[in-house]
Amino acid sequence: MKKLNPAIRVWVCRLVMVALFPSMASAQEQKDSINGKVHQLDAVTVTARRMPAKITSATSVQVLRKEDLKNLGLQNMGDAVKRFAGTNVRDYGGIGGLKTVSVRNLGAAHTAVSYDGVAISNTQAGQIDIGRFSLDNVSNLSLAIGHDDNLLQSARLFASAGVLNIETEKPHFENGRSTFTQVQLRGGSFGYFTPALRHWQKLGDNTRLSVDANYLRADGSYPFSLKNGSLVTEEKRINSDVESWQGEVNFFHTFQDDSELSAKAYYYKSERGLPGAVILYNSASDERLWDENYFAQARYRKVFSSKWSLQAQGKYNYSWNKYEDLGPQYTGGKQTDTNRQKEYYLSASALYRPNDWLTFSLSQDGAINKLHTNGLNSPEPTRYTSLTALNARIQTKQLKVSGTVVATYITEEVKAGNTPEDRKRLSPTLSASWQPWEEEQFFVRALYKNTFRVPTFSDLYYLRVGNTNLKPEKATEYTLGLTWSGTPFSFTDFVSLTVDGYYNEVKDKIIAFPSTYVWKMQNYGKVHITGIDVTLATAIPFGNKVNLNLSGNYSWQKALDVTNKEAKNYKHQLPYTPEHNGNVSATLEMPWVNIGYTVTMVGKRYYLAQNIEANEIEGYNEHTATLWREFKWKKCGLRLQAEIINLTDAQYDVIKYYPMPGRSWRLTGTFNF
Repeated sequence: MKKLNPAIRVWVCRLVMVALFPSMASAQEQKDSINGKVHQLDAVTVTARRMPAKITSATSVQVLRKEDLKNLGLQNMGDAVKRFAGTNVRDYGGIGGLKTVSVRNLGAAHTAVSYDGVAISNTQAGQIDIGRFSLDNVSNLSLAIGHDDNLLQSARLFASAGVLNIETEKPHFENGRSTFTQVQLRGGSFGYFTPALRHWQKLGDNTRLSVDANYLRADGSYPFSLKNGSLVTEEKRINSDVESWQGEVNFFHTFQDDSELSAKAYYYKSERGLPGAVILYNSASDERLWDENYFAQARYRKVFSSKWSLQAQGKYNYSWNKYEDLGPQYTGGKQTDTNRQKEYYLSASALYRPNDWLTFSLSQDGAINKLHTNGLNSPEPTRYTSLTALNARIQTKQLKVSGTVVATYITEEVKAGNTPEDRKRLSPTLSASWQPWEEEQFFVRALYKNTFRVPTFSDLYYLRVGNTNLKPEKATEYTLGLTWSGTPFSFTDFVSLTVDGYYNEVKDKIIAFPSTYVWKMQNYGKVHITGIDVTLATAIPFGNKVNLNLSGNYSWQKALDVTNKEAKNYKHQLPYTPEHNGNVSATLEMPWVNIGYTVTMVGKRYYLAQNIEANEIEGYNEHTATLWREFKWKKCGLRLQAEIINLTDAQYDVIKYYPMPGRSWRLTGTFNF
């Protein structure tokens, strides 16, 4: 019998220990179904709806709830995430364009994306396209810089520099109903058309089922202005069409002992054109991309007593993509690349609370990742990963201190070529939150976190560019901030303020670097990042059911390349990093109609390493206006919404030579019964 890989043996043993240990302890404890939920501590909220009950989080956590998403007219994930301070969303334009997120310029690979508590991974590329996830069924969208206060979570989330949490809406029923159905139809500019269906079903007192499905198509042929010196011409974006199908089924069950089981089956399929860079008048592109992804995940939670809690997760993920490009430079006039990824993932977490002021948790993750490509002599890599997170928290009335250590062990196997060395690393985190005055909702917080990201399969093995000698890319975060919430003015419901100053270091940054004959991935870069994030929110009632909600954020950031003192770009701002950016949102709620207005402001950037005028990308302001009204008839409801995006028809690029759409419109009708 073939022996198990050492990494597999390690994490299997740890998973068993984590799962069994609280079970043994529970035999000596009395069951208490009340205390199970108290370990999910409240986070710092940045929202324009209601005053947060607590703002005690030791790390920066920003939240957009379902109502915020609706009232602001946000209908895609990229636009929603842009509302968070400290984020950088790269958008290649159009509805079907790739959208990735990084936190405080640490890179997309350092930002974890969690979907209903289970991390999403892409071992091949290292970044997640958040544009493929719908906002229609999202109940809560949050961004934690560092990690949030919940200690009962997977080790993979503790290991990341920041976490984008996507929580979908769970079925809930009113007035004794056992079913709920929602039909939505959305259309807009550039051939945009999206029908969606949602159905909730109660299968018993403790069992619920939800089904969500949507279809999207758009030709993406939007106009833009092309500048060539003093000459300005009107052009149209081509090869930017997209067609996608997305669906998921969720199952929820509560057992008699109050333990909870949730399971999800997810499917996504798309075909899209990849519009090329617009350089002068050459905007032609024959590149196309096909994606298919399905996964099944399950999560189980059990509260054994007031002291012991357990969470277990499992996931199988399959993803396939095909890239095709036409051109005479290829043999046969066409280049086709196919990639297939598989992931097997298990996680178990135990929480122990011996008294009111002390809490421990232990999380153990294990993952197996495989990649198959159609290239000649493909290495066919298999990666075995073990992550262990040990946490401790001390909490008094006015002080909270948390410490975390993540132990990582990674080993790989290949069928052809060189195998990288095994990777072992300890990553510590220390955070604190202090309330100087008990009667004031004012908190001072601090964070130190050390993280790293392992080279992706593309970094290691992609054709001649890959380099199996790469070291992990290391990042260190330092943050000092304050939060305050109160009612300083009689005409406001509340005022909430957060200010965070931070300093980050990135070492052994993985970049493509020219070698003797070809480009090669190398550990070359070193970056120093200094910044300030400010958020402000308030609500002003005007009586007679009229309310004005205001929120905004501002970020200042200096992200400097300090790799080589002799280089021309030494201490220059990193490409695509604005020094100043922010947004302001206002929603006016009235009995007859509701109005939302948002302005996103981004300062100038540079698309190449040198900060010279020739490399500059102009800053821009983007305005979005929303009108909506809800109608109710007995058990039925109708919501009508209209939006104008980029109201001022601003012409701008997020990525150089990839023009964004100008003014556009969207109409949405949502009927539920």
